[in-house]
Amino acid sequence: MNIIQNIKNQIESVVKDGVNKAGYEADVIEIEIPANKSNGDFSVNTAMKLTKTAKRPPREIATAIVEAIDTDGTYIDRVEIAGPGFINFYLNEQWRYDGLKAVLSEGENFGRTNIGNGKKVMVEFVSANPTGPMHMGNARGGALGDTLANALSWAGFDVTKEFYVNDAGAQIEKFGKSLEARYIQQLKGEDAFEFPEDGYQGDDIREHAKNFIAINGDKYLDCDSDTRRKALVDYALELNVQGLVDGLAKYRIFYDVWFRESTIHANGEVAQTIEDLKKSGITYEKDGALWIKTTEFGSEKDEVLIRANGIPTYFAVDIAYHKNKFAIRNFDKVINVWGADHHGHVARMKGAMDAIGIDSSKLEIVIMQLVRLMRNGEVARMSKRTGKMITMNDLIDEIGCDAARFFFNLRQAGSHLDFDLDLAIAQNSDNPVFYVQYAHARICSIIRTLESEGITLGENADLTLLTNPEELALTEKIISLPDEINQVADSLEPSRLTRYVLDLAALFHSFYNSCKVNTDDAALTQARLTLVYAARTVIRNVFEILKVTAPEKM
Repeated sequence: MNIIQNIKNQIESVVKDGVNKAGYEADVIEIEIPANKSNGDFSVNTAMKLTKTAKRPPREIATAIVEAIDTDGTYIDRVEIAGPGFINFYLNEQWRYDGLKAVLSEGENFGRTNIGNGKKVMVEFVSANPTGPMHMGNARGGALGDTLANALSWAGFDVTKEFYVNDAGAQIEKFGKSLEARYIQQLKGEDAFEFPEDGYQGDDIREHAKNFIAINGDKYLDCDSDTRRKALVDYALELNVQGLVDGLAKYRIFYDVWFRESTIHANGEVAQTIEDLKKSGITYEKDGALWIKTTEFGSEKDEVLIRANGIPTYFAVDIAYHKNKFAIRNFDKVINVWGADHHGHVARMKGAMDAIGIDSSKLEIVIMQLVRLMRNGEVARMSKRTGKMITMNDLIDEIGCDAARFFFNLRQAGSHLDFDLDLAIAQNSDNPVFYVQYAHARICSIIRTLESEGITLGENADLTLLTNPEELALTEKIISLPDEINQVADSLEPSRLTRYVLDLAALFHSFYNSCKVNTDDAALTQARLTLVYAARTVIRNVFEILKVTAPEKM
């Protein structure tokens, strides 16, 4: 049950009815929640919107609408006109009580809605290059993408989480050359084979070569280079992909699909997509290469699709991959989580989709900004454990999965993030994830204590006894979860959930400090215990979406 949406539906219905009875017409009713409660629980600006067509002052229009409004059978207690013509709605108390009852009856499913109506949505995120370890951008993208996908699922979408494995193209070519060089060097000495100038210098390449030799010896030393590189890549790439699977599992991320780039090369989808682009009239040949007119999509320059050597560019392959998402697998919406360095790629990709007959509005891109790790007030670049660049795995080892997932969702994706490593492990209320987890543990402690005294939650508590400001504020926050999840699905901003649960924890602590749960009045105790149970349910449900643990003791 989404009590907030129910109220909005009631307001929309009575306003439309009032507009019609007053002799006006309005198709869309915009409903806002005023920042100041003195201006009502909800407000509409319909009268101001109608001024131009009605040719009447907005307060006059608002008066006619309000006089025609019938609020019988709704949660609306009274309607007032304010300022230039705002229509403000004040609710009766029943909505809070019905909302709390819904939390208890729906339990672990409270917050689920159906605005998605089963539409197929893919969320593709991380998609780290399989030639090396995952970094901070991957860590932030993982937390954002996974939480967003979870929230969309709670909002009623049929969600597929996908990782795109770049197992073909220039990066794999470089990977093969790097492995080949280390393989030969380890067998014949550093001077026996020149390492590629742009090769991968990491210790993982040396380790792969060493382990490959342990299995195969010098079997590939005297064969042709193509055979040697293929054998090395076939061996090392699968280990790297498995490393991605294992590392992301440690981060509580599990994908529905691991999509291999090589498949769309092998089955001809890249070649077919190139033909589709040619037919659209937005390609041309120059200097032996095939170009696409991306300047028509807002780019500063056109892009190459097929190089002069006949090899497709990454952009060409990416267009084919996105065509596969829509035209082959029929997703209604595709959401990509990309790093800030891909910002210029957004308009190009959307333009290419339109060019091949795919509605680009179905493609949504979440651009996330850079992460700066901080330790002792200074930028941290080295892992405490390894003394090398901090990888995603190093981060989880140092601060834990809970803190990583929560902190990466503290800010909007488009905001730069200073990640305080010291704060993330602090065992005090300054640490946001600790603060919320402590609220949950405190709730569990209250319930345990009452149970030890023989007090358990009964049925049909008299919720009208919840009249204190702290009780009412906490109730409103608790029952707004379904609407919050809908807003996450609409805005594609999972950071709303961390802000929501932090606010909820703060309201619970205020309630706890102001309102004794176990009172001399058994009815009041039951009402407040209902509120306590509802708070626990909602914190757990938010943590389920964030994939953060909810400890019962701390």
